[in-house]
Amino acid sequence: MTWYPNNFGLPFLPGYTFRDLSQTKFHRAQTLEYKNGYALPQCLLQGIGKDTLLTEEQIHHEMTLLSKETSNFMYGGFDDRVYDEFIPAHVILDKKVLRFFANFKEDIQHSSDEVYRVRPVVIYYFLEDDSMSIYEPAVENSGIPQGKRLKRQRVPKNKSGAFYDWKDLNLSIDLDVYGVKYRVTQCDTFTKNFMKSQGITLNEPEPMPLDPYTSYRREREPFHISPSDLDRLQRSLVVDKRVLRFYAMMDDMDTQFGESRPVIICYYLVDDTVEIKKDFERTTRRDHFPVLLRRQRLPKKMKPECDAIPRCMLDHSPAEVEEYYSPEDFQVGQSMAILGRRFVLCSCDDFTEKYYRRCYPEIPMRNIEVAKKKDFVPQSVVPSYMDLGTLEDSFQFCLSRLPSLSKGNMQNMLDNEQQVLRYTAKLDSQDPRDQDRRFLLSYNLSKDTMDIFEKPSLTTGVVGDMLMQNTTIPKPGTREFYTPMDLNVGTTVEALDQRFVLTGADHYVVSAQDVYENGKIPST
Repeated sequence: MTWYPNNFGLPFLPGYTFRDLSQTKFHRAQTLEYKNGYALPQCLLQGIGKDTLLTEEQIHHEMTLLSKETSNFMYGGFDDRVYDEFIPAHVILDKKVLRFFANFKEDIQHSSDEVYRVRPVVIYYFLEDDSMSIYEPAVENSGIPQGKRLKRQRVPKNKSGAFYDWKDLNLSIDLDVYGVKYRVTQCDTFTKNFMKSQGITLNEPEPMPLDPYTSYRREREPFHISPSDLDRLQRSLVVDKRVLRFYAMMDDMDTQFGESRPVIICYYLVDDTVEIKKDFERTTRRDHFPVLLRRQRLPKKMKPECDAIPRCMLDHSPAEVEEYYSPEDFQVGQSMAILGRRFVLCSCDDFTEKYYRRCYPEIPMRNIEVAKKKDFVPQSVVPSYMDLGTLEDSFQFCLSRLPSLSKGNMQNMLDNEQQVLRYTAKLDSQDPRDQDRRFLLSYNLSKDTMDIFEKPSLTTGVVGDMLMQNTTIPKPGTREFYTPMDLNVGTTVEALDQRFVLTGADHYVVSAQDVYENGKIPST
């Protein structure tokens, strides 16, 4: 441990330091304090063992005095000249780019209109790392792949491995880059000033050569069309979304299997286009193609030189059409031919009728009554019950292909829950083996279903078995089912192709028989 009061000013070398043998405390002073919950550093004024430390100003003052006292002949002199600050080249030349305008010729082999094509490009030279990139300005609808032709890189100048430098660039020279010869014609103002500052004289700039095919197209005499008196903007604002709707019949009786089909003809006033839609019947079996003729302008009269062209096979241009269909050509009660088909206009909607009365009062509107076919609604016939499942479940198959489960009478289930009428029965049969067979018939009041159980017999060897469970039993010859009013001692119940004679009942049935007509069953 160095003792500053005794050895201050001596060099910190072995043999020049002395330890204080009287020092007994060696703990370090605290350098952090907490204020409002935050740890803040504090100036350290005491060292290990609470020794007094020199402040930063005192240490700086002592170092200044020490440098002045040092002799030049001992450590040598120092150079007090002022040098310029060193700045690397990539910092000085950052974002400084030389831009040259050039062009190249592309040979066209498979065209009779042009032999070669002149394509302009822009050459960028980056002074930071002596790299180059070539970009071709994109022209809209040119059909030529344009844009970046050469990404940023150092471009080789010859086969020996040398690269292009900014000193090799000038105007009115040919620049060979990867087999493509670029003719440099112009440059921007920054490039001119930079070359001038480096002592390089630029050549005279050249004009950009014109493409011969482009010049040929510009020299062609344009034809002028007189502007139309129709204000399309005003028309779109006034008659937009206003459609004339006609209900017509397409007369196709001249063909082999022809018939009359109902259609809807829509005439759009905003652009004089026509659309024909099919009016399908609900029970028809035809394929539902909703549009017979897409929305378009219908030519009414073609020019004489174009009349020989089959219009149903080729598309027509506005230059071939002499006249289009207009609202005056659609008259209710008359027939008209559209693209080789005959249509009879039978009626129209209310808006169309008001439009013709206001704009074309001289055109008569005579509606044609068309006998409409009555919609055939097939009646569903409920088949006879096949004794498979319950009648409600079987009836669900007559209503839907995917039948749902019958929910039953919920009020009856809640009122008569766990209420069962039990009867003893025997078979009404002439077979002597059936004389000793005994059965238990149960009627569930909540579901209106019946259970038939055969009791076991030790003398005859009959094993007890459930013959019927949770099944509604219809009365013979009717669609009605057995109810508790039909179950009395002595009556016969036909089920499972057998006749069961009720021979007795339990005490609950006897007590409930008097009050069942009021819909109340005493609880067990």
